[in-house]
Amino acid sequence: MLAALRTQGFCAAEIARQLGCHRSTVGRELGRNCTPWDGRYRAFKALELSNGRRSRSRRNQQFSDQDLGKVGELLAERWSPEQISGRLARAATLSISHETIYRHVWRDKKAGGTLYKHLRCAQKRRRKGYGHYDSRGRLAGKRHISERPAAASNRGELGHWEIDTVMGTGSKDCIVSLVERKTGLLIIGKLASRTTNALNARTVELMNAHRGPFITITADNGTEFHDYASIEARTETTFYFATPYHSWQRGTNENTNGLIRQYLPRGTSMSQLTQRQCSRIAHCINARPRKRLGYRTPLECFYE
Repeated sequence: MLAALRTQGFCAAEIARQLGCHRSTVGRELGRNCTPWDGRYRAFKALELSNGRRSRSRRNQQFSDQDLGKVGELLAERWSPEQISGRLARAATLSISHETIYRHVWRDKKAGGTLYKHLRCAQKRRRKGYGHYDSRGRLAGKRHISERPAAASNRGELGHWEIDTVMGTGSKDCIVSLVERKTGLLIIGKLASRTTNALNARTVELMNAHRGPFITITADNGTEFHDYASIEARTETTFYFATPYHSWQRGTNENTNGLIRQYLPRGTSMSQLTQRQCSRIAHCINARPRKRLGYRTPLECFYE
């Protein structure tokens, strides 16, 4: 019918009215299946072109058990489907989209599998902080993030870091995370408590042990960072502070803390956590490919 109406000279809008569909549907069909040499629409030729595209579609691509097994291994490493797809394509190992991986995961779950448990599903619970005094941001003389060098803001060079603490449950034990802004490289240190003394000692230790530049460090306004001048005096770095309640100003650190929560979920006690385990978690995260790095890993980019 479409071919006959077009042969009679009807426009796409009139054809759509007679066929009872939207004119955009007619326009897409004509654009896809008109013959390129004369611009005519022939029904049998359109069917041939459509069947050819369907046979070449990746939706019909079949993946072997070995291919899906490799995907499962990377999911177990806490890689996201997009990271898996991008990294395998970069290595020319396997061409599989992240949507296909998600479909595989949900089919596996429906069949009683556990692949879905490796996906990052963070459900944040927030509550209002009414009726209590908040000392965050009440430190005189600190440098605001707006004073930070341009190279730190635009990720133009190595050596600009963000710092934060991640709490456990049931004890004072926690961790400190340091993330390099340009490459996303992560360093984690175990703290016995979230105090200035504990944080300063561990941070200086991590910085001295790490082979890399530390030019600036951007922190939030937690009280554990109030003695930042002590770290500056013992290292060659300068501290800057984000605006209170503006967590997006330290988005690299906030996102990385979400990755850490895959290994140390909310409600987990950190009393038995060791520095060796912290270093192992950091290595696993640093070995994940990142989309913004062209599916290279932070380790590859930092030590490149």
